[in-house]
Amino acid sequence: MGLCGIHAERRSQRAVFDRKTYGCLGGGAGLGFGNTYLNFPAGIEYFLSTGNKEFCQTDIGKNMVRNMPAIEHGERYVKNPELAKKFVDALPMVDVPYEYIVFKPLEKLQEGEIPKIVVFMANPDQLSALTVLVNYARSTNENVVVPFGAGCHSVGILAYREAEAENPRAIIGLVDISARKQVDKNVLSFTVPYKMFLEMEANVEGSFLEQEEWKHVLERIST
Repeated sequence: MGLCGIHAERRSQRAVFDRKTYGCLGGGAGLGFGNTYLNFPAGIEYFLSTGNKEFCQTDIGKNMVRNMPAIEHGERYVKNPELAKKFVDALPMVDVPYEYIVFKPLEKLQEGEIPKIVVFMANPDQLSALTVLVNYARSTNENVVVPFGAGCHSVGILAYREAEAENPRAIIGLVDISARKQVDKNVLSFTVPYKMFLEMEANVEGSFLEQEEWKHVLERIST
């Protein structure tokens, strides 16, 4: 799903998705094309948890399990189907009123284009700096969250929900084990609504980013 978009963005390219090209059903839900999990064979709650052996004995299931073994044994990310269903039901599903979802570098924005969210791909040092910057001008210190969910959720619908909040939070993502094998081992995503990005940008001047402590860390990142 969106992982393809993030990889493209990191290469200074664009990635464009619509309701036919979002990839897996999780990608469709994560991007905001409605609850595509409703179309998941054998039930997404079984896939996320303990699997659906009964379905895999059917003709359709036998064909599908060859390419997707986890349908039978489950991904085991949630303890049981009941809890997995509660997790999916609690997701802030969105059916966006747009034809396309586009990932592109900020410097490639056209005049008048306003992004919904901004996604950073960060190593631990960069993640630390982003976390400090997000909290820099806030009266609380819990403005970054690490919610359980798929990689596409953290750069899509979970971030969309924060964009509607009065005091949005940043989301650390790509903690999804299935997504980890597709990204560098030292990288996580850090996603913020655009209005939060502007807040962070306005707070750079005078902050720790101009101090020696950060400059020492920055040298390590550059080497």
